[in-house]
Amino acid sequence: MPFHKVRSEKLSQSVVRQVELLILRGILRPGERLPSERELAERMGVSRPSLREAVAELQDRGLLTTRAGAGIYVADVLGSAFSPALTRLFARHDEAVSDYVAFRRDMEGLAVDRAARLGSATDLAVVGTVFTKMQAAHERGDAALEAQLDADFHTAIVEASHNVIMLHMMRSMYQLLRDGVFYNRQVMFRQRTTRSTLLDQHRAINAALQDRDAEGARAAMEAHLDYVGTALSEQREADRNEAIARQRLAHETER
Repeated sequence: MPFHKVRSEKLSQSVVRQVELLILRGILRPGERLPSERELAERMGVSRPSLREAVAELQDRGLLTTRAGAGIYVADVLGSAFSPALTRLFARHDEAVSDYVAFRRDMEGLAVDRAARLGSATDLAVVGTVFTKMQAAHERGDAALEAQLDADFHTAIVEASHNVIMLHMMRSMYQLLRDGVFYNRQVMFRQRTTRSTLLDQHRAINAALQDRDAEGARAAMEAHLDYVGTALSEQREADRNEAIARQRLAHETER
């Protein structure tokens, strides 16, 4: 018979399992600082020795890291998603940019579709709250904050899709964007007209999502990322043309 004796689980293993699930589900994020040892032990209802044992095991598994005098942090589990050599290769070739946007278009179209169908009311409230903040940043003319909230908006949608594989894969893709591997997101927010267009696109995505219109949300997301891809292509072309124009000007002034 497929039964075995029930054994009580060590408290440290319960802590390990709880922290693992929080990381797996994306609730604890890479680089996030955990509460102090005393506070964490009190919150979880375990002794400090049991907590230390759990932390040591999570460190061995590469999920937590300690910084001398600074505390315990979630490890940068996304850092190894792409090798440094591949990341540098991406940065050197324009075709990687268009492929990156095309990949996001496909994946985020699926994510927003799932979020509309499977996300809870709280999930959608998170997305709506981020959009409200983005709108406020736009009205204040804070392009840097608006760019950051753009990333937060897309992340919240992926989180609302409730697929942990997609969540961690897309977070690794956003990390490349934050590191400026493909393009600097703030370039997209330099011109007021472009920023207004982007805000309108995010408004359309959010509205369809809040209405749980999966088809409409997916279409709005795909239209948004098509726009981003076209804008980046035009910007790269403009940069190349400007470089040529500067060469011509330098040549003419030297004649």
